[in-house]
Order: sequence, then structure tokens, then C-alpha cells
Amino acid sequence: MEVLPTRLEGVLLLAPTPHADDRGVFTRTFDAATAAEAGIDPAAFVQDSQSRSYRGVVRGLHGRVGDGEAKLVRVAHGAVLDVVVDARPGSATFGRWEAFTLDDTDFHVLYVPRGMLHGHQTLTGTADVCYRIDAEHDPTEDVAVHHLDPDLAVPWPAEITTVSARDRAAGSWADLAARLTAS
Repeated sequence: MEVLPTRLEGVLLLAPTPHADDRGVFTRTFDAATAAEAGIDPAAFVQDSQSRSYRGVVRGLHGRVGDGEAKLVRVAHGAVLDVVVDARPGSATFGRWEAFTLDDTDFHVLYVPRGMLHGHQTLTGTADVCYRIDAEHDPTEDVAVHHLDPDLAVPWPAEITTVSARDRAAGSWADLAARLTAS
């Protein structure tokens, strides 16, 4: 498994080597030794979650304040455009975002450190996104930024078909950034 840096400070892309033959494909989706070498504590993860979404669905952009959570994100079936926004005041990449295609062909795993906003859009008929999270969910820490925020200007590649009521009501990046930097 190769560990690839990204343009966002602390965000890593873990690229396994899928092995294909006439039976199908086998790949490693997590390797504790590789994670540790990359500075990720493999024993820290306490929860695995999965979402299934349909073509065009956007989930996010979600994050946590306070202690927050780090996560490993991968797609078990289908494909998504996965977006990470650096919401860590003091970070050299604060306010910047990067997008990654995660799919069931390359099996890349995205490491999203604490303090990031995260979301995705489903690019295939269905997509199963798997999350390995290093903290129990604390709803009092939830924050969200609208997926069509003009300051972030994320170019979602497909027609947006469905967004939750919570995400439609999400605030702006400018408001969250001001809140985060006021401390």
C-alpha cells in the first residue's frame, strides 16, 4: 500500500494494489503497519459506519468542532467524488479544499484528519461509502457548510438529485470560518 500526500496538510491518500484474476479482485483496504508509518494510530479507530447513496446525492459538507474526529474513507461499491475542506484555524491550508474520486476499482482510502469538513457526491447508480472513525459521535460538535457555498465553489460533477434537509439548511463557509477563528 502506497501513501500519497495531498495538497491539504495532513490529508493522505492510501493507494493499495488490487489483484485481479478470473475470479474477480482482491485488495487490502487497511494495513496497520502502513498507517503507523504514515503517522496514523491504527488502534485509535473505534467505529465503522457505512452509507449507501444513489446517483447525484450529495452528503455534506459535515465536520466536528471541539475534539472532532479523524476518519478513513473508502468506497466498497460504486464511485463518489469525495471533498475535504480544511477547517483548522492555523493550518497552512485553512479554507482550501481538495476533491478525490474514490471507487471500487482503485480502492483508494482517504485519511481525513480531525478538523476537516467532509462530503461526497455519488457518481454511479449506487455507492457504498465506508468510514472508519476514531471517536464516538458527539452531536453537540456537529457543524455543516452548504454544499453550494459560493466561497468554496465546489464543482460537483453530476446533477445534484437529493440533499438532506439538514444539508440544505447548512450555513456558509464565511460564517463558520469567522466562528472558528474568533477563539
